[in-house]
Parts: sequence; structure tokens; C-alpha cells
Amino acid sequence: MLLVIVMWLVFWADHLFPEVQFYKYGVIPKDTSTLRGILLMPLLHSKHEIAHIVNNSVPTAILLGTLIYYYREIAFRVFALSWLLTGIGLWVFAANTSTYHIGMSGVVYALATFLFTSGVLRKYRPLQGISLFVAFVYGSMVWGLFPIEPKISWEGHLSGAIVGIVLAVIYRKRGPQAPKYIYEIEKEMGIEPPDLEGMYNERLRAAQQAQEERERRERGHVIVYHYVPNKKEDTKDAPSDGTDPQ
Repeated sequence: MLLVIVMWLVFWADHLFPEVQFYKYGVIPKDTSTLRGILLMPLLHSKHEIAHIVNNSVPTAILLGTLIYYYREIAFRVFALSWLLTGIGLWVFAANTSTYHIGMSGVVYALATFLFTSGVLRKYRPLQGISLFVAFVYGSMVWGLFPIEPKISWEGHLSGAIVGIVLAVIYRKRGPQAPKYIYEIEKEMGIEPPDLEGMYNERLRAAQQAQEERERRERGHVIVYHYVPNKKEDTKDAPSDGTDPQ
């Protein structure tokens, strides 16, 4: 919100001091006398079209606020580089060398593409939700990357979009990350994963043995004796009348 307030104060000052001609603090591609515009250009907006600053104020507040909230660790660095590199890219690569480029839209494109690309690369559900939000709300910004309207700095938009994507790739390992599972941490530390299948089979065998032991105890033990008489003892005990004792 502080940035938006500064943008509107500059817009107001442009009306209060028309002799200053604020637009001349913008960027003319490949003109060394306008290099200062790389830093000042985002704060300048056309005083003849209030829609210019209105259309940049809302996405600036939303996208920059989202960047600070979800990427607090790298938010300032990403924003500062987006501001600087977007202006440099415009100054170096834009073809129209006779027109001043002003406005925050290039930085807005950088923030939008950073949030979208970063959420896709990190594969973290909350950040993926931010990617979907940016695509849904600001997806129509893609038309600003083409030279459709002569008064729109499509080179600044394209420069900002490229910068946002590049920064998302560079800082993909910084800031919020998807939580890791234990096996992923152990893999990074070189720890061999446990033999879960072998542990399961061992526990299953132990359970079966315990069940068999319980069943054996519940049945009890039955002892059966098989008596085989001695043959000599059978002869002595035979009757004397010659009859068969069987």
C-alpha cells in the first residue's frame, strides 16, 4: 500500500507541476540520457489517462502483497530485481527509440509471472493455489505481451514477464518449500530405507507361532501309553492244560 500511495502522490504532483514534465523521467530505449528512468519509470503514469494508474494500482497492491505474505524470505530481493531488470530489459531490447516508456505495468507482469511460475515449480499446494489465482484473475494479461495497441508498452510487459520467470527458476530452492516425507530426508542423508516387507513377514510369523502356542496350551497334553508284553513272561503264565490262552 505504501508503494501505491507513492505512485498516486507522484501522479498528483504531475498535475500540480505541469512545467516539470514528469514523463521525461521515463525510459527511451537505447538513450543513455534516460538511464535514470530505469529506476523512476514505474512510479510515473500518464496524467491524461487516470485509467493508466488505476489499472496498475490494484494489481500492484494484490500481487506485491501476495509476494510479501507467501515469499517473505525473498520478497524484497525478487521485487527489487523485478523493478531493476525490467527497466534494463526494456532499455536494451525495445525497438522504438523515440517514445518514453512509463508505468508500473512491467513490474506487475514480473510479479505475476513469478508467482505463477514459482507455484508450478515448487509443487506445494498453497503456492499452486496462488498460481491458479494469478492465472484466473490476471490470465488476460497475456494479450499485453503482443503489439496490439500502439500506446501500450508491450516491450515493457514482455521484459517484465521474462524477468519474473527467470527469477522464479533462480529462487526455486529459496523461500517456502513443500514438506518432505521421512523417507525423502533419509534418502538425502544416505540412510538406507528399512525393509518394511521383511519386518511385516517377521511379525506375521511371530504372530502365527504365538497363536499356535496358545492353542496348544488350551488343548492340554494327552499322553497315550502303548504296552507291549514280554514274550518270556507270556510263556511262564501259560496254562498247563495245553489250551491256548488266547
